[in-house]
Amino acid sequence: MTRNAHRLENRVALVTGGSRGIGRAVAELFAREGATVLVNHLRDAEGAAATVAALHAATAAEGHPARAHKAIEADVADPAAVARMFAAVAARGAGLHILVNNAGMQVETPGDSFDEAAFLRVVGVDLIGPALCSRAALTMFLGQDGPKGTIINTTSVHEIVPKPGYAAYSVAKGGLGNLTRTLALEFAARGIRVNAVGPGAVATDMNAAWTGDAAARAAVEAHIPMGRAAEAEEIATLFAFLASDEARYVTGQTLYACGGLTLYGDFAVNWAS
Repeated sequence: MTRNAHRLENRVALVTGGSRGIGRAVAELFAREGATVLVNHLRDAEGAAATVAALHAATAAEGHPARAHKAIEADVADPAAVARMFAAVAARGAGLHILVNNAGMQVETPGDSFDEAAFLRVVGVDLIGPALCSRAALTMFLGQDGPKGTIINTTSVHEIVPKPGYAAYSVAKGGLGNLTRTLALEFAARGIRVNAVGPGAVATDMNAAWTGDAAARAAVEAHIPMGRAAEAEEIATLFAFLASDEARYVTGQTLYACGGLTLYGDFAVNWAS
């Protein structure tokens, strides 16, 4: 996707889980393209402050007027915290035009021995959180004049590819894909678009177990048809496209940025016939 430094001009975006990784890359690209970005985080004040500073620098570097970028702490799995966060967004008086449901987590939850609290927490952050945030954003969108807004969810290749040992994550991402399509269909006639981006292996903090170990990284990348993991900035470009008017006729879709993982690489050489 080409980058247009003005295609998100005068829009307000809320990026959950925006203090690190893909969320931070999305926030920075949105700022470079003219948006005011609200960075949600949970117990990461330092990371959020660094991200907000980077947003101001990105805005200035592109020659945009100063923007009121801001960090907002909230647990997206907590309905009361989500309500407070969106009340704070509304109180700013600038509306909301883009919601990126990016906050996420994964822990091992084997099907025969998972910890109930861990399972519920993953589903709470990765699926219930986006539903709660979407409900609040949709209410704001519908009450605004002009263009109604767009929602972009961060799913995963595991929206459609099972991840053994991580049942909660697979369930949550699969559900998030269906939430994307359901909301897209429900609100399409009212001018609201809902899409998702499904990353594959990305070099972020969440994947620290293999990103910093050459042998472990090579083992991961051996499964990727394109032969390498993605950088967060490569994923961010899809979010900017979907948030922009260039994608004005796109809704209910998951765009997979996975280096070919969803192509089932074992079939690169025909062994089935």
